[in-house]
Amino acid sequence: MAGGGIKPGQTVGSTDDLGFSPTGEKVDVHDLHATMLHLLGLDHTKLTFKFQGRDFRLTDVSGRVIDKLLA
Repeated sequence: MAGGGIKPGQTVGSTDDLGFSPTGEKVDVHDLHATMLHLLGLDHTKLTFKFQGRDFRLTDVSGRVIDKLLA
């Protein structure tokens, strides 16, 4: 990620030597979505839609904003 409120030169998360398993701080794709929506000025917890009788969010139930990336 770059520009628009992101600190330059940040590394978040790491993997093993094969790139198969996460080590240390785990970052999910929902976390990246929550961070992008935060930078756009949207609250990802309130952005819901109903599908087949269930409320869904773009970040599902696990997204969190990655504060380490924010400038």
